[in-house]
Amino acid sequence: MLGSPGGADINSYGGFVKQYEIAVKPERLRGMKLTLTDIFTALEKNNENTGSAYIDKKPTAYFIRGIGLVKTIDDIEKIVVKTSSSGIPILIRDIATVQFGSATRYGALVVDTTEAVGGVVMMLKGANAHEVINNVETRIASIQKSLPEEVKIEPYLNRSDLVGRSIGTVSRNLIEGALIVIFILVILLGNIRAGLIVASVIPLAMLFAVSMMNLFGVSGNLMSLGAIDFGLIVDGAVIIVESVVHRIYMSKQHHLGVAKLSQAQMDENVLDSSKRMMNSATFGQVIILIVYLPIMALVGIEGKMFRPMAQVVTFALLGAAILSLTYVPIASALFLSK
Repeated sequence: MLGSPGGADINSYGGFVKQYEIAVKPERLRGMKLTLTDIFTALEKNNENTGSAYIDKKPTAYFIRGIGLVKTIDDIEKIVVKTSSSGIPILIRDIATVQFGSATRYGALVVDTTEAVGGVVMMLKGANAHEVINNVETRIASIQKSLPEEVKIEPYLNRSDLVGRSIGTVSRNLIEGALIVIFILVILLGNIRAGLIVASVIPLAMLFAVSMMNLFGVSGNLMSLGAIDFGLIVDGAVIIVESVVHRIYMSKQHHLGVAKLSQAQMDENVLDSSKRMMNSATFGQVIILIVYLPIMALVGIEGKMFRPMAQVVTFALLGAAILSLTYVPIASALFLSK
């Protein structure tokens, strides 16, 4: 599993840690006048690789080294502990039994009342969780083919499920919130076109916020995206559009006998009403932005949790403020009823 792209480490749990055990026979050890220290020394000296110099044969250099690592139980059994006075070598198998064993366990991994062996894939910092999980699943499928039929690899905690549920929750909340705001705006403004113009600021402000998140590397999650308040986003747009609608109504009262304003009259009314309300709209959104400045100053765990939330809300409010001063007046002049 360590070869999976995006994986930093694999933490394993349960099962037994394989060991090579040498069960010494005390009576033979005493009979051959040996000690446990002799066995430790023999094992240490006969289980290591040794490097040396090299032979230079132009244009080739031959490196000299001794390969001494044991690989099997038979290799351990053949290690010479000592040579007797008669010149006969005393091997490990003459004084002990070599066998497989396991380290002492202090716990076990139990899944559904059945003991199992598990592993947790640790993801590299900054890696894409969705891509890493796909890589892990591909590697598991490859490993499964080489295992015995009775051995199964079954995921018991898949982060992609959490990611999918989080995306679904954020998407549902954003869509439902936008629909509620649009419905309320249409009712309170009493003008379908005006309500739709204000509501159109929501997706455009969100597009601006997502672009800024991508630019500044702010992650999208339940904390950052879930804090967006559509009522705050459309605040400035509501002020300007309501002023424009009121100005058009008053203008029709002023121009008696005029059933429909010309485009020039419409542009003039929208420009005058927007100019008069831009300071109020901008000032209101600046006040909201100031509220989030202390959150951006947080450090440590609190900063990692709440700073993205403040950043995303700030991005959305900045986008809404820009749209209120540019897009909303133009859309009002073009699409509101004359």
